[in-house]
Amino acid sequence: MSYRFALLLLVMAGLVVAFAPLPVQPITPQERTFEIDAHQFAYSPSELHVNPGDTVTIQLVSTDVVHGLYVDGYDISVEADPGQSATLTFVADKPGSFRFRCKVTCGAMHPFMIGKLTVGTNDWLYRSIGFSLLAIFAFFRFPRVAKD
Repeated sequence: MSYRFALLLLVMAGLVVAFAPLPVQPITPQERTFEIDAHQFAYSPSELHVNPGDTVTIQLVSTDVVHGLYVDGYDISVEADPGQSATLTFVADKPGSFRFRCKVTCGAMHPFMIGKLTVGTNDWLYRSIGFSLLAIFAFFRFPRVAKD
């Protein structure tokens, strides 16, 4: 097999790893409820994982000062007064990872009060493994030629 043909096959395999849709099992949408405790300057829990199509209900509980929760990408928000809770409900119809952050200035560290909503699976893990295997193959198939 010629060098150029093998290199072309390697590039084609890389494109397949990068862009081919991964097989996923259809998942029936569910109703998911999360209680998020907001205190200066963190959310607990700070990471939420849901499936596409799930109806997500977030109950924001503020323990010290007024806090808010704004979900980037969905443009929805809610505010909770100290010692109170507020509820936010939406359908997770956009796959990907989205930040949620406090929308009310709650102190000096307010800009660092963020969390993460992940809708769907993490395809990048599987694609990274595929790229790593291709790199190992290329390392052994195309050794560097020492130049004098």
